[in-house]
Amino acid sequence: MNVGVLYSRIRRDEKLLLSELRDRGHDVTKIDVRKERFGIHDPPEAFDDVDIAVDRCLATSRSRYVTRFVDAYDVPVVNDPETAAICADKARNSLVLAEENIPTPDTEVAFTKESALESIENFGYPCVLKPVVGSWGRLMAKIDSRDAAEAILEHKETLGHYEHKVFYIQEFVDKPGRDIRVVATDGEPVAAMARSSDHWLTNAAQGAETEEIEVTEEMADLVERASDAVGGGLLGVDLMETGDSYTVHEVNHTVEFKALNEVTEVDVPSAVVDWLEAKVQKAEVTA
Repeated sequence: MNVGVLYSRIRRDEKLLLSELRDRGHDVTKIDVRKERFGIHDPPEAFDDVDIAVDRCLATSRSRYVTRFVDAYDVPVVNDPETAAICADKARNSLVLAEENIPTPDTEVAFTKESALESIENFGYPCVLKPVVGSWGRLMAKIDSRDAAEAILEHKETLGHYEHKVFYIQEFVDKPGRDIRVVATDGEPVAAMARSSDHWLTNAAQGAETEEIEVTEEMADLVERASDAVGGGLLGVDLMETGDSYTVHEVNHTVEFKALNEVTEVDVPSAVVDWLEAKVQKAEVTA
């Protein structure tokens, strides 16, 4: 098969994926989205022989739009543009999880600093303020007091982009110094890792220590349900432990897997390519 890899920068994750594809003898078309023009009628020539496209764009804005165009060209794309749109927006992400009765942190959205402050006071201290669009734990704040809340809200309200004026406020989950990332393909767990830190943020991008963790039956059920809720695909499902149970706080659509691949015995890129091959074979049978 010919796999089109949509990218703006080739990171370690993309190198692992490209290496696995080439080792299996597949053709790879690297498509730098920064250099292409996407017409509403005709696709760029780069897509002429592509059997399936894999979105690995670093920027969320590029990811959301390029998947829409690729889908319009009738080229199968991972992940589906609607999945990308849901996962890229934390508010939509929370809504679909709640709609499917998947345990997720209590969340409110407000549009002025006055109503946002009311939400924060209602949650109590500490609580968490997040950007509706963002990754790697950037621009997230644990708010411990009213003074801190007033200062942070004032700063966000004066920032230029409209997304900063959408205040996404969430209860603080007192997790045991770690959270859990499960990489899954259409709801089937590939492998999982715990990300631990003394800091309240436990993202691997923020320097958290990582170790492989076994996927329990309860975790697998939540991963499958969360995947279905956002439309399936190649996803990273993030969970936090709450006593003897779990809560799903986020589903990621352009999931990074290099850190997981380093700590697990599972060959993550190989599992991803297995899944891509199965998707293309299925599409050929049903065509």
